Amino acid sequence: MRAHLLDSKGLNLDLNSRASPQRDIVLQRTISIFRNLHSTAALEGAGHRVVNNFASASVCGNKLFCTLALVRRNIPTPKTRLAFTEESAKKAIEDLGYPAVIKPVVGSWGRLSALIKDSDTATALLEDRQYMFPLYQVYYLQEFVKRPPRDIRSFVIGDTTVAAIYRLSGPKDWRTNTARGGRAEGCPIGKELDELSLKAAAAVGGEIVGVDLMETEGGLVVHEVNNTTEFKNTVPATGIDIPGLIVDYLISASKR
Repeated sequence: MRAHLLDSKGLNLDLNSRASPQRDIVLQRTISIFRNLHSTAALEGAGHRVVNNFASASVCGNKLFCTLALVRRNIPTPKTRLAFTEESAKKAIEDLGYPAVIKPVVGSWGRLSALIKDSDTATALLEDRQYMFPLYQVYYLQEFVKRPPRDIRSFVIGDTTVAAIYRLSGPKDWRTNTARGGRAEGCPIGKELDELSLKAAAAVGGEIVGVDLMETEGGLVVHEVNNTTEFKNTVPATGIDIPGLIVDYLISASKR
């Protein structure tokens, strides 16, 4: 099996052509969700198999769609509300109770996610979003989950939860993203974590995904599934060769 690196920055795809009879398998690693979705659609249109596929990327790339997919499978998630105007968003926040969290439906690394501690903060944040791109006026609002100062990221490849880490909050930040200074530590994969991770991956139709979970008094809840999961901090924290396992999976999948 030969591998070729395709840099999305240099792609020039002919949308009128079909792939050769030898169907390739493509590992999608583009971080930009819009470039990811459109290149995946074009590659699948040409007859190639993309991991993860367009349907899965579409769900994972939008927090609202992901939440709906998880809820349909009865997977525990944080209490979440959707609103489209400043007035309805304020009402949704009041229904959730302060503090609450506002997140962009499309975005990563915790950017533009904010903790809403009171009504004054809510007014300021919602007014700001009135002057942003319309996508940011789709108000995705969640309860602030009472949890330890960490969350969990598990990695699913095929039908196996291969690794998991705790992501500990950085100094003076409630967000746990390692891109924002969060710290990674190895996390044991217990029965509950394994089962929820596999169910979440199946809910979004993902073959290689990262599942984000939080610990609560009632058990784990899933708040996001990632279709192009980064693992540079996970490998040293766990000692698991995730890139090697991905390659092994793709080789096996190419033979099926």
